[in-house]
Amino acid sequence: MNVLLSSASNKVPLLRALQCAVKRIDNKGIVTAGDLSSQVLTRHFCDVFWQMPPTKQENADEIIAQLKRRSITHVLPSRDGELLFWARLKNDLKSANIHVLISNESAIELCLDKLRFGQCSMPFIIPSFESIEEVKTVVQDTQPLHYVVKERFGAGSKAVGLNLNENDAVQHAKGLSSPIFQLFKAGKEISVDAWLTKDHLVKAAVCRVRDLVVNGESQITYTLPNCPFTAQVTQTLSNLALSGPVVLQGIINDGALHIIECNSRFGGASTLGIKAGVDSLYWSLCESIGVDIDSLPVDLASHKITQIRAATDYYL
Repeated sequence: MNVLLSSASNKVPLLRALQCAVKRIDNKGIVTAGDLSSQVLTRHFCDVFWQMPPTKQENADEIIAQLKRRSITHVLPSRDGELLFWARLKNDLKSANIHVLISNESAIELCLDKLRFGQCSMPFIIPSFESIEEVKTVVQDTQPLHYVVKERFGAGSKAVGLNLNENDAVQHAKGLSSPIFQLFKAGKEISVDAWLTKDHLVKAAVCRVRDLVVNGESQITYTLPNCPFTAQVTQTLSNLALSGPVVLQGIINDGALHIIECNSRFGGASTLGIKAGVDSLYWSLCESIGVDIDSLPVDLASHKITQIRAATDYYL
């Protein structure tokens, strides 16, 4: 087994979790870290490093040839911007016995488009609009409204405007290339790490609170055992026809879950999900080689677990 972690960058915790999952299946298995840059931290922790060409369609033939030459058996994409590239290659690569461990193209497209995601008419999802006028048409409220304004496409929290009045929301939108508007919901921000089978069935999900977030990624996060929103999460993820590891983002407001968006990939802090019992990387690998997923146990932690991400020194 030779698993490529694509866009490995500085995702050392993900790399090491993937190495552990591989070794549980194949003691001689390895993880190849792939990235456009040679100056990434994962280069020093992986079994093999590959400085890859950009994951763009014009490089597809070269990348496929390299996958075969390097005897890659699996690909785990880890960046939003490359998900569609790999999803569109899934069938061709499968015929070459190379498994891509993400959802299908249509499900990924829906999750990447925050406007379409917010207009898919599913319960619990916060609606998205292209203008404030649309929001006010739908929401009949005599009180002044407050808004979230963000880019329709792309990841990252720097371009997001939170809890803005109408004038500030309009001004913030002028600085975005394709802005969308949502009603602001105050409350506790949570993530849900989940894993779904290729038939879009949720095997397990763990809710966690994003206690300290830096550049959109949790640096301190803790689990919520016996989360009361598991049924809503399971219903939503299955309806989205997702598969493999995913991360749902939401807000708990007045005891209710309001879903913001969904990342159709392993999340930046989803290693806590593995620690809490959502064995997503191992399950993805097992399913790809024909293991009966139902035969694999689920043992979710019954106690709160806190994950703190801090810089550590290594000596080579």
